[in-house]
Amino acid sequence: MAEKKIYQRLARAEVIKAVERKSPSRIPLSFAKWWGEGLHEQYGQRLSEFDRFPEDTAWVGVSPLDIGRMNLSWKVEGGKAYDSNLVISDWSQLDEFIDKLPLTAAEAQNEAYETMAVHAANLRKQDVYIHFGWWNLFFERPWGLRGMENLMLDYHLYPEEIHRLHDAMADVYIGHIRRAAKEFAPDGFWTSDDLGHQTGLMMGPEIFRDLIKPYYVKVGKALRECRMHWWLHSCGDNTEIMGDLADAGVNVFHPVQKHTMDELKMARQYGDRMTFLAGFDVQHTLQEKTPEGVREEVRFLIDTFDRPEGGLCIAAGNGIVRGTPFENIEAFLEEALEYGTAHRQGFRAG
Repeated sequence: MAEKKIYQRLARAEVIKAVERKSPSRIPLSFAKWWGEGLHEQYGQRLSEFDRFPEDTAWVGVSPLDIGRMNLSWKVEGGKAYDSNLVISDWSQLDEFIDKLPLTAAEAQNEAYETMAVHAANLRKQDVYIHFGWWNLFFERPWGLRGMENLMLDYHLYPEEIHRLHDAMADVYIGHIRRAAKEFAPDGFWTSDDLGHQTGLMMGPEIFRDLIKPYYVKVGKALRECRMHWWLHSCGDNTEIMGDLADAGVNVFHPVQKHTMDELKMARQYGDRMTFLAGFDVQHTLQEKTPEGVREEVRFLIDTFDRPEGGLCIAAGNGIVRGTPFENIEAFLEEALEYGTAHRQGFRAG
């Protein structure tokens, strides 16, 4: 049996070329081997067979709001909403919450930054593009603090409190960004806000522009000053605000979720303003198609989003879960590298 090909990780400079649309040698893979719920239990050690496929970026993460450090004077309830402990159960608690936020800010997390700096130094020696960041920004984080139902009402009933919360959170976030830039100079900032559902935004676009976008703009400004690319994960249909995200400074958008957004339209309208971390459909295509069907979808994504100057990276659209055929995962990774290289070579030769 012939030995399977081992692929080499891209140098950091080549990933930067892809993000900045400066003609990379191949299309980078980032979060492509995103092992989700139940996959380790299903395949176990067999997943190590995918070690021959590289991830072209690496992750260094921090928890920007460590609620346990804040010593809040009230009892934090639990179990009322997904991903929520109802930390702020009543807006009368907002003043104390904001007053105690410095206890969880970057200046209070010396041990975490020492660990991250060591990890980043090792990655630098390997010439790897480094992501720094965390999950949940100005929608998902307040959802966790207030609960989804409360937050949706807050947008209409308590907009001033939302502004105060977001402004305080922005200060904490920007403090972490500036400290990371000083301590180990990451290449990119990775974060998430699942702003969409299957058929539209979680809130009206006017709500996003009034209550959330100003704080995206603040974060984007800090990232430009710190020379970090902004990578944003947002599931669902983000079509109505893609221009707003580009305006705010998002450099790389993930995943352009299949069956919720029109990939061709997004590539045409925003491919000159934004790089796409095209997320392969893990809900249906990766689970239900044949390996050849998977390869066809990889080629479709590359043909759609890759431009002569670049502007495409490839990922899984979300965690790859139990029940996904092993051979389909292999087909996804292999085709992304093989066709991703050939496509770039075609542009460079032309």
